[in-house]
Amino acid sequence: MSILSAAGLSKAFGAKDIFSGISLEIPHGAKIALVGPNGAGKTTLIRILVGQDEPSSGTINRMRGLRIGYLPQRPELLSAQTLWEEMLSAFEALQRREAALLQMAQQISERPDDAELLERYGAAQHAFERDGGYTYETRIKQVLQGLGFEADAYHKPLSLLSGGQRTRALLAKLLLQQPELLVLDEPTNHLDVQAIEWLEGYLSAWRGALLLVSHDRYFMDRVVNTIWELDCGRLESYSGNYSAYLAQRQARWDYHLKLFESERERLLADLDFIKRNIARESTNARAIGKLRILSRELAAIEQLGLIAYKNARSWSETGVGGVRLYTVAEAEAAIKALKPSSVRPRQVRMRLNLQSGARSGDKVLMTHNLVVGYAAQAPLLRVPDLTLYRGEVAAIIGPNGVGKSTLLKTLLGALPPLAGERKLGAQVKIGYFAQAHESLSEERTLLDEILSVREQPISQARDHLANFLFTGDDVFRTVSTLSGGERGRLALAKLALSGANLLLLDEPTNHLDIPAQEVLQDILAQFEGTILLVSHDRYLINALATQIWSARPGQLDVFVGTYSAYLAEREATKAATAAANATARQARRSEAPHRANKADGLSTREREKRVAQIEADIHQLETDLARLEAELALASANGDVERVRTLGEAYAQAQSALDAHLREWETLLA
Repeated sequence: MSILSAAGLSKAFGAKDIFSGISLEIPHGAKIALVGPNGAGKTTLIRILVGQDEPSSGTINRMRGLRIGYLPQRPELLSAQTLWEEMLSAFEALQRREAALLQMAQQISERPDDAELLERYGAAQHAFERDGGYTYETRIKQVLQGLGFEADAYHKPLSLLSGGQRTRALLAKLLLQQPELLVLDEPTNHLDVQAIEWLEGYLSAWRGALLLVSHDRYFMDRVVNTIWELDCGRLESYSGNYSAYLAQRQARWDYHLKLFESERERLLADLDFIKRNIARESTNARAIGKLRILSRELAAIEQLGLIAYKNARSWSETGVGGVRLYTVAEAEAAIKALKPSSVRPRQVRMRLNLQSGARSGDKVLMTHNLVVGYAAQAPLLRVPDLTLYRGEVAAIIGPNGVGKSTLLKTLLGALPPLAGERKLGAQVKIGYFAQAHESLSEERTLLDEILSVREQPISQARDHLANFLFTGDDVFRTVSTLSGGERGRLALAKLALSGANLLLLDEPTNHLDIPAQEVLQDILAQFEGTILLVSHDRYLINALATQIWSARPGQLDVFVGTYSAYLAEREATKAATAAANATARQARRSEAPHRANKADGLSTREREKRVAQIEADIHQLETDLARLEAELALASANGDVERVRTLGEAYAQAQSALDAHLREWETLLA
């Protein structure tokens, strides 16, 4: 069932058309990624779909009462509340029901013999528990922890959080609200790999519909089942994840191109017949008949597109009305204007020629007892003794703030180590790409930046900048006027001139759209030197890395192999640990009756039955304690001293019973 559909959507800014004639449908439970080059109109389209912008033309139908959650790229989360209070606001309906339950509990204390009231209270309490009324705070903690928030941030005002933290906070709130349609614009921005992996798991299990815009190819591979490509004003749909889309897009283009060339050849043959025969009296009638058919075909193709026209089973099915007879010149012009029905897979014009300089020795980079960090602070990372050989690609991964960029700067030589040493091999020349592009001077022009790397004729420097899409007067702009993506391209342009044979890259794909990411990936794959990179781009890592350096607080672990092999090993280790723990628990259960039978006289069957009963009682007692906590809070807020005393006694009794049950459970399993 479709929860949102659109027909004939167009959007223009002034005289510039962003897209036109777009029709789409979002079924319940769909997981869709919207991709396309920067500037194609992706954010504009999703703003129209969620109702924050209006189309120039076209219609949108949303399911009645459809709840949409929208995460923009730059959200404005303006609130005086703390992070925790903002998360609680996602459960306002449950909190109102909780207050109603507490009010009913107060009425029961005044009318304990009211059977109808007791029955209503029991039903309401059961529904409250079923809908997560006693567990929503636990859910809040799970989501906040999954998105990388430490507990000490929970009670900070949102106004004191960074922009990235506020974006994560809004994402957390949307996940907790569970809208029927979740729309996310670049949700992996501001997330480290650990948080992205958590989000992948969460969204994979998402029961509602999902529409996201992302440059994270690996993320899309693991989350979505449909790709919408927006390019050149058209929207095309592909089934499957991102990798499936790449294959389908090429196959679709190949088919459409072959069909287009075949049909154009046929139409040109018809036109040739018309030209040769229209002037002769004996063949004029046949030529006019051919021209009439050709006119109808060209009008239908122009209106519907070649594929839709070819798929129509009859002329009436095309919906094209009467068509006037074209002149021969008009028919010829129309045939020349025909284009394939799909967009050619985009070829990025950025050209990056990374040629390594002099060949380095076999051993490129070595460390011994290396400790990295900043003076007067605790060490960030202790590094095992490493040797990086020529031609290898090592990827440094790990949570934000663990010291990945600090390690890279230490290996570069820009930061002194706290202990130990790093050595470069023979004939090693380093090229460095900084995440914040510190190598760029804000006051210089782009042309001056290139000339600072290598003296060369102005025309040659301009040609080099043109390879990175800086043309015309762009070369005279100052660095301070560049966007994040433009700064990245300029830094790559400088790197290409360095003649380095060891590249140290800190988040090289940041701010690049997917086509540019793919170009960079292809070029790095052809680089004959050695690469050490820090990146959240797992697609890039999976394609290039021969070693994975995994950073965790205080320590760097090295895995020799690809990223896929690293993940497989990590999952195998987790599975083995879980299996060992399960075996140990089962062994304790199996041994417990034999050890304790003599002491308590219970048979194995009686013991298993008792354990199951205790576990059920523990669950109920924990639920009762959560309810009593809520009732105590309300009674305390109302100043009801007697109610607080009564509830306090009940809470103490429940806690005592829980403690006793836990002790007995541990004894039975000891």
